Amino acid sequence: MNLHQITFSPTGGTLSVCESICKGIASASVATELCVAADDLRLPHLSSADLAVIAMPVFAGRVPALALQRLKQIESNSARCVVVAVYGNRAYDDALLELHDAAKAMGFRVIAAIGAVAQHSIINNYGNGRPDADDKTILQEFGKKIAQKAASGNLSEPSVPGNRPYKKPMEGPHPTADRHCNACGICAKNCPVGAISTHNIRKTDKQKCISCMRCVAECPIKARGIGKVMHFIIAQMIKKPCASRKSNEIYL
Repeated sequence: MNLHQITFSPTGGTLSVCESICKGIASASVATELCVAADDLRLPHLSSADLAVIAMPVFAGRVPALALQRLKQIESNSARCVVVAVYGNRAYDDALLELHDAAKAMGFRVIAAIGAVAQHSIINNYGNGRPDADDKTILQEFGKKIAQKAASGNLSEPSVPGNRPYKKPMEGPHPTADRHCNACGICAKNCPVGAISTHNIRKTDKQKCISCMRCVAECPIKARGIGKVMHFIIAQMIKKPCASRKSNEIYL
């Protein structure tokens, strides 16, 4: 059995969660990152004996459409899988169920599902530093439980919370560069949808931008953002549901 770590991780939180889960399952895994520029996308090859841990971020209660689009390019070959919805300490709403349904429709045999917490990609002080040491210990324990289930030959499908039809997707903010931008081009190179032109680094094509915040995370001088006013508005909107520390959850 090969263990595959499949992520769409714009700002690193989803990747960190997935790595912790995989460490609990096996000592080594094959990593595939789907949040890359289109020309850099490389898809994994799976067999029916393999186990894939598929981790996606939650954007306003849904899985990013681009993440699902790229995931669906992978041939499942009836491999077993674990679906993971990673959210910014607010709620994962229908995202875990949506990811479960997508994986199942692709032919994956879903044997576990996890709702996990990471730092909020837009309002960083919500879930700041997560997954932290305690989270990683819990996630590795989840991985051990999944490994035990897989080794037993138990292919039972977990019951996953959420609603169908899924909640309506919402458009997020579109980052731009401020006066400190030195036009290094790192943001444009790393944008998964090519929303930043190398000829005009400070601007963002709002029609292409998926609000993943990868450009903000990748900027070496922190010159990209959504602006103070928009940051304040979003922070106030989600302040109450983000106030308490949320727990990681597993469904086996």
